[in-house]
Amino acid sequence: MNGEMAELEGTGCYVGLTHDLLNINDVVNRVRSPQAGAIVMFAGTTRDNFGGKPVKELQYSAYNQLALRTMLSICQDIHAKHGLISIAMVHRLGTVPIGEESILIAVSAPHRQAAWKAGEQALEDCKERVEVWKREEFEGEDGVWRANRDGAAGQKISGKPEPTLSP
Repeated sequence: MNGEMAELEGTGCYVGLTHDLLNINDVVNRVRSPQAGAIVMFAGTTRDNFGGKPVKELQYSAYNQLALRTMLSICQDIHAKHGLISIAMVHRLGTVPIGEESILIAVSAPHRQAAWKAGEQALEDCKERVEVWKREEFEGEDGVWRANRDGAAGQKISGKPEPTLSP
């Protein structure tokens, strides 16, 4: 990640928001440790359809400072609960084309079970709590704003101007 990154860190925890392409190796290296017996990496990507409709791209917006604080809180809770060595969570903002990553979560732990469970909980907690919003742009249709949750209902948006969200 070479460009501008909004980030926060705590003991064994790193979170970031960026408009740049996400780099899996950079995020994995943030959790790499000689004490780790396992590193679990999750990469959420933009798929080409939703509900049978062709998706052109996704656009993510966030309330950056609050989103970072929420992400760090999630990571700190999961770090303690699962006895992790380290956890990193980075979310991309702006336009994310088909096939590109919108979120990376890396977790290191002494053993694989803790890492698997922590990685899944981190993703679910992020989708449920973090102040990030997703707009799905469909081929030939108006876009739809969705909560950043799987299958959550959205609202069709037509006309301009677009809603303005604080950076």
